[in-house]
Amino acid sequence: QVQLVESGGGLVQAGGSLRLSCAASGRTFSSWRMGWFRQAPGKEREFVAAIRWSDGIAYYADFVKGRFTISRDNAKNTVYLQMNSLRPEDTAVYRCANSRAPGREYDAWGQGTQVTVSS
Repeated sequence: QVQLVESGGGLVQAGGSLRLSCAASGRTFSSWRMGWFRQAPGKEREFVAAIRWSDGIAYYADFVKGRFTISRDNAKNTVYLQMNSLRPEDTAVYRCANSRAPGREYDAWGQGTQVTVSS
């Protein structure tokens, strides 16, 4: 069974930075793509960024392009989300998720880490 554990959230002022981590574990862990999603109170969950495990190709939501960077460390089975120039509207619970093969849904999710950006 795959487990995903996020860390790195917290409280930061607008314009600040945070780096989220998502560590994957489990004997059966394999990944095609890992992604970050977020959900603010009263809002739908939305896609933030994703990265292909094999070649590092990254995808971003338009609202984070130029501010957030996703990366991965294959040796550590860890994905990172570097978040710069944070805005109050970035406040949300951020969760990572794993998809094991092309065309498959994300089927493993972490519990999430809270990011709060004050104005």
